[in-house]
Amino acid sequence: MADSHDTTTPARRRRADARRSIDAILNAARVVLGERPDAGMEDIAATAGVTRQTVYAHFASRDALVAALVESASAEYAALLDDAGLDTAPPAEALAQFLAAGWRFLDRYPLVQNAAAAGIPRPHSDPHDFAPVRLERLIQRGQHTGDFDPSLPADWLAAAAFGLQHTAAAQIAAGHLTAQEAEALCLESTLRLCGGKPRH
Repeated sequence: MADSHDTTTPARRRRADARRSIDAILNAARVVLGERPDAGMEDIAATAGVTRQTVYAHFASRDALVAALVESASAEYAALLDDAGLDTAPPAEALAQFLAAGWRFLDRYPLVQNAAAAGIPRPHSDPHDFAPVRLERLIQRGQHTGDFDPSLPADWLAAAAFGLQHTAAAQIAAGHLTAQEAEALCLESTLRLCGGKPRH
């Protein structure tokens, strides 16, 4: 009797090869569309080191590929927030970690900064839905511990903090600030906004 392992190994290998192709295509789409939002499938295929036929074998259309990229980006941002210690670190440190996760996300997915203009679809788990809730909960915790000023609503402060980070990102894109300058200003401004102690 043939070993069943002999019959499953090729299938596993095909699945692993397919997964590698999909990961390469998504990574190429992240890079290419981040630089040129109107880039086509051929450009993405060339960057991924595969043929257009291979791309279409995994993604039926450019829209399908972009949708998959957006879902992947959303999941990655959620994982960054999960790893940031938002519920356990001291509030000011947790706030810095929250913003740092946002900067890492924007650095890897610059396309999302102009999502509306580029016609990027909303993911099923949209960061605009889950990230403000995480930040609001963090600010509330800081208000309860006395690290942040409780005189303003936490949901307002969370919305304003996102506005500050978007403004800082726009300043980087326009060449008015370096990434390091913008990130430092954004953190100090957000701490002051929340009534926390400035870091300098």
